[in-house]
Amino acid sequence: DSIVLIENGKAYTKSSAALHIAKKLDGLWHLLFLFILVPRKIRDGFYDYFARNRYRWFGKNEGACMLPSPEERKRFI
Repeated sequence: DSIVLIENGKAYTKSSAALHIAKKLDGLWHLLFLFILVPRKIRDGFYDYFARNRYRWFGKNEGACMLPSPEERKRFI
């Protein structure tokens, strides 16, 4: 339903989490962080719309999920 990012003891949800993650990506993705200037209520509205329609637009992969390595597991709660 949503995404949660916990960074430096602060929790971010929905569009705020996605934008903070984008800020750390390579390429031009970090420029998306500029949308943090848009009020959260508006950003979260777009986030919800995108979340509801993503499978219709991009399809859904019915494949099996990857199991994380022991090193990757340390990064999750």
